[in-house]
Amino acid sequence: MPIETVNITTTALPSTYYLVAFDANGNERLEPTGFISQKLVDILATEPITDVFLISHGWMGDIPAAKEQYTKWITAMGQNSADIQTIKKLRQSQNQEFRPLLIGLHWPSKPWGNEDLNAKPTSYDTSGSELNNLIDEYAQDVADTEAARDALRTIFAASIEYANPPETLPQQVNQAYEVLIKEASLNGYEEDGASLNLNPANIYQSLIAEEPETQEISFGIGDFFQAKTNPFLDVLGYLSYWKMKERAREIGSTSGFKLLTQLQKAAAKTVRFHLVGHSFGCIVVSSIVAGKDKSQLVRPVDSLVLIQGALSLWSYCPDIPRRKNLAGCFSSILKARKVTGPIVTTRSIHDSSVTKLYPAASVLGRFQNQDINFAETQSEFPEYGSIGTFGIQGINESTSLKMYSCNKEYNFQAGKVYNLESSEFIRNINSKTGKDEDAHNSIDKKEVAHAVWAAAFGS
Repeated sequence: MPIETVNITTTALPSTYYLVAFDANGNERLEPTGFISQKLVDILATEPITDVFLISHGWMGDIPAAKEQYTKWITAMGQNSADIQTIKKLRQSQNQEFRPLLIGLHWPSKPWGNEDLNAKPTSYDTSGSELNNLIDEYAQDVADTEAARDALRTIFAASIEYANPPETLPQQVNQAYEVLIKEASLNGYEEDGASLNLNPANIYQSLIAEEPETQEISFGIGDFFQAKTNPFLDVLGYLSYWKMKERAREIGSTSGFKLLTQLQKAAAKTVRFHLVGHSFGCIVVSSIVAGKDKSQLVRPVDSLVLIQGALSLWSYCPDIPRRKNLAGCFSSILKARKVTGPIVTTRSIHDSSVTKLYPAASVLGRFQNQDINFAETQSEFPEYGSIGTFGIQGINESTSLKMYSCNKEYNFQAGKVYNLESSEFIRNINSKTGKDEDAHNSIDKKEVAHAVWAAAFGS
């Protein structure tokens, strides 16, 4: 049973958390002793829990990687003894003894074998067992069908055939990508409400042109977006980006929503639920809160924290600038007050993943033939940008603050949105060179944990 232990010795925060793992289809994985969700239901039904923290990782990989990330985050929370004492006193004033339940969600978010996407094409042939193994691996994450496998074989064969990339995407490769898009069902909607219209030829053209916005970008999980040695396979990288975003939203709005509903039904009405997401995990937790097809949770959640969110800055906007009658797909969260406490976001100039990759991939995948209002005055913010870069925008009221050190209190107010400029703390300086590197995953900081605790206070 995945009850994970965290080495916390300085505080009264529990040294364990529960890992609920879903497969690519959103089915909870069965453990030898049963489903972890049922264990959590039993705990909430029988134990005096006061606060549930439900956390989702982003586009970062397999179960071992998820465990590593959660261990770091929860350790950072546990090191903030002053915040824990504060919430203890707060709950005591409410005639409760603070007793948290920590839950980490795992959803399969690893793009297919990042280290292999830019491997030299001479390392395999189109009929060898190595290629067949790669096709098997890739098919499992994009679409495990014969049509998808045939398409992948065509793409790999082209990467070998062409020593130098042609000026345009060959017809057979373009057709293969169209098959992959269809088989992967990448035909839904983006999180800002716009329709998704992936065009493999356009993506390819951008890659071989070496446009500035598509270079030197990664997502904290690998470097397959950086190399330009094999644009045929780089297109696969962009498709994986969209596939994982779609998976984050689908699993959040279905499986994650179902899980939280079960927990809320089992818990006493006094139990508070706090959701925390990172990167694409912000899509997961936002989708849990928003629900699907007008579905409603048992009751609103008590706080929501979006750390370096890899979702559109317009996701929560009721009326997106330069779009006619188009709302962000999470706008119902604010409209229907699905979060009673504060909503808190972080942003950092040192997070090159959300500042470079997000807008580059978004431009290549969307807004073809959209109903654009060209008479709209230019917005202060760009069409393509992330919450991890700009915070939540396009709403009636939000507050911008700098992220505080741990010795300064926030005093977040219920029902308010706070965008925290966090560059001072969400930063990754190379100890050898002294230079800043991508800080997308550099979030296991006590100051970030301080903001998460403060959001729980504000509920």
